[in-house]
This record gives sequence, structure tokens and C-alpha cells, in this order.
Amino acid sequence: MTDHHTDQPHDVRTFFAARAADWDARFPDDGPAYAAGVAELELRAGDRVLDAGCGTGRALPALRDAVGPRGTVLGADLTPEMLAAAVRAGRGRDAGLLLADVTRLPLRDAALDAVFAAGLLSHLPDSAGGLGELARVVRPGGRLALFHPVGRAALAARKGRALTPGDLRAEPNLRPLLAAAGWDLIRYVDEDACYLALALRRG
Repeated sequence: MTDHHTDQPHDVRTFFAARAADWDARFPDDGPAYAAGVAELELRAGDRVLDAGCGTGRALPALRDAVGPRGTVLGADLTPEMLAAAVRAGRGRDAGLLLADVTRLPLRDAALDAVFAAGLLSHLPDSAGGLGELARVVRPGGRLALFHPVGRAALAARKGRALTPGDLRAEPNLRPLLAAAGWDLIRYVDEDACYLALALRRG
């Protein structure tokens, strides 16, 4: 696949550190899209959920609403500046924030009911390994939502790029990648206003 990203953790951290302060201001209208993406996980009161690569924590309030006060919400990100922005926005009240690489999570096996991951896939240096680590920490039957508030075509246009057949987020590439990591893709949406790949943890 020609479009495989080779971002290393320090490159990802540098990229987002420089953008953390005004990240939310650049995308002020994404809140409803994040809430809709979270709803796809069909979380229940008391569930345990991780926002993997949580950034400034835009999904955390919706995740907290979904699992209620007895549920567990964690947000993990590699970039201290992004987590600091989440705290400044008041989202630290909704979740426990972890400074962590999502390819090596400080969580036990099957600790979670679900994972929400917005825009994460393109920043993983090893996509298969990262998806496998997310599978490790989710119980059998748990869910993974790979999400973006705009679809692949809209995102490519925003970046001045063309879509390529090697894009990991394209369904023909993503389905076997997820399967190899222990996930079954059960829903795939790629529209201008939403990208969502919903997967179920096998086991």
C-alpha cells in the first residue's frame, strides 16, 4: 500500500504540539459530529471507554454523557500540549487523562468495553500493531469506532491531496487490517460530513 504513514511518535508529538493551542478554534463546529460518532458505540451506563489519541478531548463530554457517572472514561494522547488544552477546556472533569502512546497502553487485557478513535489511524507508525493493541485492551464483543468529522474525500480536498487506492481508511484496505488485529468491521460510512468505521472485538 503506497499511502502507509510512517509517522514516528516524536514527529506526531511535534506536529500536534505546535497546533494544540488553537486546535479547537480551527474546527469549532465539530461537536455535534463527535456526539454522533460516540452514539455509534452504543455505550451503556457504567461502561468503560477510552478515547485513543484524544487530543483536546472533544469527544470526552459525549463519552461521559453516554456512560454516566458510574462509567469510566479515559483519554490517552501522546502530546502533553494537547492534554493541557483539554484541561483548559474543562474536559479533564469528564475523564481520566493519560499521557500515553496508544500503541503501548498502560491498561490490562480486556479492561475496556469500547474505544473511540478520531483521526488516529493515519498517525500510527504501525497501523496493524496499533489496532492490535486496541484489541488487547477491549473485551470480546466490545466496540471500536474509527471516526473523523469529515469523510476521506473532503479531508483530502482540505489538504490539497487526491485520494489514492492505498489509503488505509478505504474499506477494502481497512477491513483486512482490522481483521488481522482481532476486529470485525460491522459498519462503514464515508460521506462528506462523516467518516466512521465501526468494528466488533472478536473472541
